[in-house]
Amino acid sequence: MNEQAARPTSRDVARAAGVSQATVSLVLGDKWRGRVSERTALLVRDSARELGYRPNLAARNLRLGRTRTALLVVPALTNEFFARVYTGAAAVAAEHDFGVVLYPSPDGIGPARDPFASARAALDGVIASSMAAEALATIRGADLPLVMLDSDPERPGAAARVNLDMADGMRQVTDHLLALGHRRFVHLAAAVDSWTFDVRARALAEALGGTGAGVRTVTSALEVGAAREAAAHALTGAGPRPTALVCDDDILAAGACKAVRRLGLRVPEDVSVTGFDDLTLAGAVEPELTTVRLPAEQVGERGMSALLAVLDGRQPAGGELPVTLVVRGSTAPPPGL
Repeated sequence: MNEQAARPTSRDVARAAGVSQATVSLVLGDKWRGRVSERTALLVRDSARELGYRPNLAARNLRLGRTRTALLVVPALTNEFFARVYTGAAAVAAEHDFGVVLYPSPDGIGPARDPFASARAALDGVIASSMAAEALATIRGADLPLVMLDSDPERPGAAARVNLDMADGMRQVTDHLLALGHRRFVHLAAAVDSWTFDVRARALAEALGGTGAGVRTVTSALEVGAAREAAAHALTGAGPRPTALVCDDDILAAGACKAVRRLGLRVPEDVSVTGFDDLTLAGAVEPELTTVRLPAEQVGERGMSALLAVLDGRQPAGGELPVTLVVRGSTAPPPGL
């Protein structure tokens, strides 16, 4: 008997478990909840494992009209945050026999070009992180489900959204600095037209409103060198020197720290610096960076789970994911306190 003939089938699993083939399909297709008891599901999985059964994915996909492939579109591959989002999405996808193709938009925040001759023929859905839905029109057309991560909830076009509580993250930063005694702020803002950075700017302005503190905004490209130049300009401009630089992300914060040192000042004795994201970079700079930790892997996990729910006709989980301020050595009371 050749190897192909000896390969166990779903009928063999059904016979071993004492159930129907339909029940085997429900359990191994992860669609058994509410239809099959947990005991039966466990029995089917144990029988399949003991027999060495593996489903014929090609045949099943043809039957379902699916490729079991999702496309994850990100603005760039150079940012660690998006790599962690992919890790989370791929982990959930693997549990459901899905694959995830990672695709950086060639033009940053969009529009993204179709990476295939026709993505709609090669994909079951699209997950997009920190991009605008309209930037994805070429890829998804009108009939491919789209899950947006870290995006404007008021914009139409998405079947589901997964957002972080960015506003609360900036409030945590502001509360921390105000409690230390800071009243002269510079917001080192990312020069990127993106919902996520707009939220951070609004939250900072609202948190400082009515406190008597002053804030000035300086924009910078998302590069260490550009951030260093922008921060140096802010620190040497007219008027009293700011005592706190609030940065839209850790890359900008690294540039701000370099600017402080090159001016002969110290972090945090003369100027406090905060970041956002909690990248590996935050623990590599000296002093280590006070920043907002974003659960990037969880964003990817929730995004892939949302796409699977949409494909199955279920309601995805809602609510924003919480973020956490991590206080390290780059913040301290301002000089004179």
